[in-house]
Amino acid sequence: MLLTLFGISILIFVMLRLVPGNIADIVFNAAGMIDVAEKAKLEKELGLDKSIVVQYVQWIGGLMHGDLGYSYVSEKPAIQEILPRIPITAKVASLALAFSILFGVPLGVLSAVRQNTRLDYVLRVISLSGLSIPAFWLGLLILMAFVAWFGSIPIYTDPPHGFWNTLALYSVPAMAVGFRSSALVMRLTRSSMLEVLRQDYIRTARAKGATDRNVNYHHALRNAMLPVVTVIGIEAAFLMGGLIVTETVFNIPGVARFLVEAIRWRDYPIVQNLVMFIAVVAVSINFLIDLLYAVLDPRIRYA
Repeated sequence: MLLTLFGISILIFVMLRLVPGNIADIVFNAAGMIDVAEKAKLEKELGLDKSIVVQYVQWIGGLMHGDLGYSYVSEKPAIQEILPRIPITAKVASLALAFSILFGVPLGVLSAVRQNTRLDYVLRVISLSGLSIPAFWLGLLILMAFVAWFGSIPIYTDPPHGFWNTLALYSVPAMAVGFRSSALVMRLTRSSMLEVLRQDYIRTARAKGATDRNVNYHHALRNAMLPVVTVIGIEAAFLMGGLIVTETVFNIPGVARFLVEAIRWRDYPIVQNLVMFIAVVAVSINFLIDLLYAVLDPRIRYA
């Protein structure tokens, strides 16, 4: 984990500075200024005149002491700009992940045990639709539907107060992004269940007189969940930093949208710390998934 995070920190730090232009260039071009001395003074104040190695060491040293630096745009501490946005994205991502699990896993199992029936065909069409519909288009359709049916738009304007108001505000964008995740989980659950149901021990359980319910949900589902858990973990890591389109469409001031704005302005401290936060979340989730394998598969514990 530490080696992965170290490599990510180097990549984002170097690649961000390989992009043409920095905050000084953007500010001066936007203001129409041409005074080279003033530009050099600004770069010195921001520490951009130092070598990449020195800047990287200073950034890592600050992280070790909890100092994330200052935003070049707002001139506020980076931690003050980032912290309020993390809970917002976390709520949307958690609701979207819950939606994908609650719908994807049961419907995938149902599609597998009812293979080649009318219900199976309908569920397969729904899952293909979820994988094919772009997130931004689905979000726009939802907004148009709310305007046509309810005369209002479910976008973020003011911070919600209370549990139910928060749930109502975040559930709409969460379902929009969770539809694709649920479709992916549904198809993978179906494929994994069908593979397990063809195993010899399943036929042995049926030959011993085990009921279909016991075979499907006790013997087959637990072994079929291993690849599904992996995908759920990947989706959870993706949702923490991949909600750019959803947050933009629904005007949600979350991490992903703020990251894109920071990249546009070359706000190095914000971009570096946000990417490192997303990387830590992704690596930690994958580590937890590896530990969960031992819980789901007894063969790993005895190995």
